[in-house]
Amino acid sequence: MAERKPKVLVLGIGNILWADEGFGVRAVEAFHQAYKVADNVTILDGGTQGLYLVHYVTEADYLIVFDAIDYGLVPGTLKLVRDDEVPKFTGAKKMSLHQTGFQEVLSAADLMGGYPERLALIGCQPVDLEDWGGPVTEPVRAVIPQALTVAVDVLREWGIGVEPRAPGEAVPPLLENDIDFERYERRAESASLSA
Repeated sequence: MAERKPKVLVLGIGNILWADEGFGVRAVEAFHQAYKVADNVTILDGGTQGLYLVHYVTEADYLIVFDAIDYGLVPGTLKLVRDDEVPKFTGAKKMSLHQTGFQEVLSAADLMGGYPERLALIGCQPVDLEDWGGPVTEPVRAVIPQALTVAVDVLREWGIGVEPRAPGEAVPPLLENDIDFERYERRAESASLSA
């Protein structure tokens, strides 16, 4: 009898409408664009869904989360936090409703007996959270490739297969009506070029 593969969730949370709050969403989009994963791995743009994410978390054996976290570090700094340390950071300095919501998601998953066996939080220290409608800042955008490398390293450490996508490979959208970086954050750039 074949051994059951662990269910893995790679989750990005945040709000793309508040500049660097969008780090988690933009990182998970970039991960989805860059890598292929096995069918036991779900890649999810969790946005600001808060407690609506409980179902996904309780089904996951292993969980990776990308998020903007105020670690009190130099803006644009990445930090990896694992397992029991994760809830301390998702509730430390609350920067938004989704962050409070995610700490509650972890607590609810624990109460329901569905807390992940392994947990990794890939957080980025934000620069700007006050720019309504603004893009992710350059220092935060610049570390997204590094965040993806950290995620791949964690997945491989857990024994989960992940492979780079072939150049030009068609990639299905994460969401039905994807508001990806090209369509959202470059809209002002496109508008100024056509003016």
